[in-house]
Amino acid sequence: MTTITNKPVDPTAHLTPEQVEQLGAELDAIRQDIIDQRGESDAAYIRRMVTVQRNLELGSRAVLLFSVLPPAWLLGTVGLSISKILENMEIGHNVMHGQWDWMRDPKIHSTTWEWDNASTADGWKHSHNEVHHTYTNIVGKDNDLGYGIMRVDEEQRWIPMYLAQPLWNFLNACFFEYGIAAYDLELGKNLTKPKDERPEGFKKAARATLRKIRRQATKDYVVHPLLALPTGSLLPTLAANAVANLTRNIWSHSVIMCGHFPEGVETFELNSIPDDETRGEWYLRQMLGSANISGSPAMHVMTGNLSHQIEHHLFPDLPSNRYAEIAPRVQELFEKYDLAYCTRPLVPQVYSAWHKVVRLSLPNGWLETTNRKNLPSQLKLLAKLARADRRTRRRELKALEARAAAQPEEYADTAA
Repeated sequence: MTTITNKPVDPTAHLTPEQVEQLGAELDAIRQDIIDQRGESDAAYIRRMVTVQRNLELGSRAVLLFSVLPPAWLLGTVGLSISKILENMEIGHNVMHGQWDWMRDPKIHSTTWEWDNASTADGWKHSHNEVHHTYTNIVGKDNDLGYGIMRVDEEQRWIPMYLAQPLWNFLNACFFEYGIAAYDLELGKNLTKPKDERPEGFKKAARATLRKIRRQATKDYVVHPLLALPTGSLLPTLAANAVANLTRNIWSHSVIMCGHFPEGVETFELNSIPDDETRGEWYLRQMLGSANISGSPAMHVMTGNLSHQIEHHLFPDLPSNRYAEIAPRVQELFEKYDLAYCTRPLVPQVYSAWHKVVRLSLPNGWLETTNRKNLPSQLKLLAKLARADRRTRRRELKALEARAAAQPEEYADTAA
């Protein structure tokens, strides 16, 4: 993708400022409708969800006490994996957004919830709720665009490190909770500073994160395996916890990638966002900077209703169980204002996101100027770009982009 202001045709150019504000007013009306209706049935939903998740975890851990038996290992591991996904996605993420604060229940409140994850609640709420949801898809401002380790937009400058980003992304998926913890701490920025120059806030947050990781690891890889020792299930329980965490990491990484990475999602330049961005303009950016996953009600619950990422970004503090109800009304507004509602089933959406990660691991224009006949010379060019100094690389990259722009038809049918 290219930032919306640099596209040949701006998909919002047909909207007048008055229409954008009218769109905002109509979305505000949807929001108010839900707030007016919000009540006991919603509270019962989240309390039931918490009860189901906790019973599922307790039951799974009880079964794993006998996980030396293969059927018990399989049953306990599947149950523990599902309970961890529910805790992170439908409960933890949404509680910490403040979606249930209106209940005034201190046990299910954004100020008291601490989730089953390496990230601390405070660190995650800052990087996610405050930074990502405020600067959604603004290149250079929203670090969720590639988490600082990947290039996911043509406007981001290519450097050789990005050639390996499919590998980084795979590793990030496997160890996602630790990647997010590092991301919350802005490790890349803070660790490059001398120790005595690192902000006190960073040192405090780093200590809290290390304590959280130690507590999580002790629970999953020491306490519960030791509890299973009398039945000879120590090692199977250890493995079950590792598999459950891996499953949760890959699932949550996949779902979150679908929210902003797929083809069709728009990005924005920081200097194109006015300092006094209006409510309507903010809504419009959330609409075009997010993507949905279509599927069954069970799939929506397992994604924490982040399958309704567009609705979530429009109304991040409304109860997640209402997003499915809101979605048709939001989609009608997309159609009314002639905007693209980006939604696909899970597999195509994940494929689209991964395709972009692979495509943008290469310099702009490289794929467009590559075909079967010139592949060897193009690989040599790639190696030359990787070894070149910064100034030379920048010059060669501009030449490559110019060559791609000048000869699109020549390569259109033969691109490798």
